[in-house]
Amino acid sequence: MNCKFLFKYALILGALLLLFNCNKSSDLKQNLTCNEIYFKNLKEISDAKNNFKISLPNNWKTSNFTDNYQSSIYTADTTKQLTKSLLLDVNFINNAIEIDDIFKLKIEHENLTNKLIQKEQKEITFLNRKSYYVVSIGKKQNFKYKSLQLFVPLNKSSSLAIKAEVYGDSLVQKRICKALTLIDKIKIEQ
Repeated sequence: MNCKFLFKYALILGALLLLFNCNKSSDLKQNLTCNEIYFKNLKEISDAKNNFKISLPNNWKTSNFTDNYQSSIYTADTTKQLTKSLLLDVNFINNAIEIDDIFKLKIEHENLTNKLIQKEQKEITFLNRKSYYVVSIGKKQNFKYKSLQLFVPLNKSSSLAIKAEVYGDSLVQKRICKALTLIDKIKIEQ
């Protein structure tokens, strides 16, 4: 074999590997059959205690909340009606979550108390950690409602609790996928 052939082969192989790695989606996106949704004009925002960062659209209304127990970023696309928007709440909690049967039953009980039906739940890997997500449906404020909750134990003293909410029945799956695209942009600062 000559050097030109090997060079071309290596170049093609390298390009394919790069393409594969760029298109790699999270376990969560694969489980919920979501493709990447591209946003324009994202800005990186840190929570008030610099525990995590997330990239969010510039035109979304975003607020920080903090107390001794948690630090959170809450955001929504307020340029749209509630039934066409999504609400995203990312909480860094100063408490360890242990994903076991008791925890799963507790989440299910909370959802049932709020008259929500769990449609899907699964342990996955997120941020290279064993995590747990729950998709629930129901009614809130007289609208059809769907939520995605994601729980990520970070270490022995902290966890992430993430919630994406959509109201109405217009493009529900697309809005959940938008939320997942943003959730995938979370970076832990610790």
